[in-house]
Amino acid sequence: MSAVSQPPRAETIFRARALTKSYTSGETQVLALRGVDLAVSAGEVAVLLGPSGSGKSTLLNIMGGLDQATSGALFFKDLELTKLDDRGLTAYRRRHVGFVFQFYNLIPSLTAYENVALVTEISDHPMRPDEALALVGLETRMRHFPAQLSGGEQQRVAIARAIAKRPEVLLCDEPTGALDSKTGIRVIEALLGINAQLGTTTLIITHNASIQGVADRVLFFADGQIAKVQTNATRHAAAELVW
Repeated sequence: MSAVSQPPRAETIFRARALTKSYTSGETQVLALRGVDLAVSAGEVAVLLGPSGSGKSTLLNIMGGLDQATSGALFFKDLELTKLDDRGLTAYRRRHVGFVFQFYNLIPSLTAYENVALVTEISDHPMRPDEALALVGLETRMRHFPAQLSGGEQQRVAIARAIAKRPEVLLCDEPTGALDSKTGIRVIEALLGINAQLGTTTLIITHNASIQGVADRVLFFADGQIAKVQTNATRHAAAELVW
């Protein structure tokens, strides 16, 4: 069994019990998750560290409703995600979750403002696109197209798009993986700013161990399990990171 990681705050937003995920690769059965137990608090910043294939992205995809567990239970508040069908998971993703990936997935023919507006048009209580872009420091770049923006600026547009629908949860899979240190720090600053201003529960997958200092807790993955949990007494500012 994996380590049981308890939340540092009273209100729990995610609870996983004995979560497993297996799939077939050729003739081989692969166990991507091996009985993960986890609790995540509302408003928490958690960093997930571990080698490729250790289960980090698999867990994040299940928590985000992009994939389904093979067995075990996962709750978002009182909603049991592991009992939802595809339609239920789609509704869950749309209402509650924002995603940020390593690659920005912006539409090249649309401006930064228009890329963000795509999400606000299908959300229940969105913020204005210009408001979301201002939160990530791009208020002067909203009329620019992706090709006119740096990699870090494009990633911050992707963050603005993710948070424009006011999600309760922001799931980030290698958000700085394609960026240099200076640009990566700006992106981490944007994520921490969103967490501070909106209280968005934020989970960040990274191979960069230096990022762990900005987290409330660090979850170390190995072989499909949470091998160790580290609670940080104080969270570092992004500017303090040594890449």
